[in-house]
Amino acid sequence: MKAILNIALVAHDSRKNELLDWVRFNADLLSKHHLYATGTTGRLISELAFGTEEEPEYPFKDKVTRLLSGPLGGDQQIGAMLAEGKIDMLIFFCDNLAVQGHQNDVSALSRLASLYNIAFATNRTTADMLLTSTLLGNESYTRIDPECIQHYANRKL
Repeated sequence: MKAILNIALVAHDSRKNELLDWVRFNADLLSKHHLYATGTTGRLISELAFGTEEEPEYPFKDKVTRLLSGPLGGDQQIGAMLAEGKIDMLIFFCDNLAVQGHQNDVSALSRLASLYNIAFATNRTTADMLLTSTLLGNESYTRIDPECIQHYANRKL
């Protein structure tokens, strides 16, 4: 049996529709995991409608833990969860053509995902490959923290 993962979903405004299309396409797989998202992204995912117009279904309603909006601290909340080992995968559809007012927070997410060896995608193709990997949720697979973390944590000042 595959483990349930904690997946963080983030998208800048210009890429929110792309992330929503990705969530819609992967709804069956994503519905088996715990989802966390920054403010507006989380609301939009929760409001995704499936089925017919007469009988819409909302499979993600009340299934997404919404954090603050990214610029208001949501990126930092996800960063803290990465550092605490509470997130297994980060999907962040970021707009690399525009400088964000909270660019330092955006850069910190990338740095933390890399540092803590977290599965991390910044585009749809990579997100698809991560979500469909045979290692994803495989209970015999263990994410390994890089040695540099223990070395840094145990350094003598």
